[in-house]
Amino acid sequence: MARKELKEGEHRASYVIPLRHAYDVPRPKRAKVAVRLVREFVKRHLHDPEKIVIHEKVNKELWSRSIEKPPRRIKVDVIYEVEEGRVVEARVVPPGYEEEEE
Repeated sequence: MARKELKEGEHRASYVIPLRHAYDVPRPKRAKVAVRLVREFVKRHLHDPEKIVIHEKVNKELWSRSIEKPPRRIKVDVIYEVEEGRVVEARVVPPGYEEEEE
């Protein structure tokens, strides 16, 4: 299956984000910390984008085993928009995700 072409100025990158540090905090806070770790990872690797959006399926994956047991790592694709050499928006989506046309 061919991957859909991205718009002008958009790029795609695949990452495996380690979430092991979520297990350093008390159990009732782990999934919330895992979401924060995903945002921090994207921020660090894309040099501080203005906006980071986590897709609903990625969020469900982080919360799939309840708040106490998030996954140890998660594989995601990041679609990011570049304008004038700066990352404007980054969308964290599941691997192989294709957006529907509007």
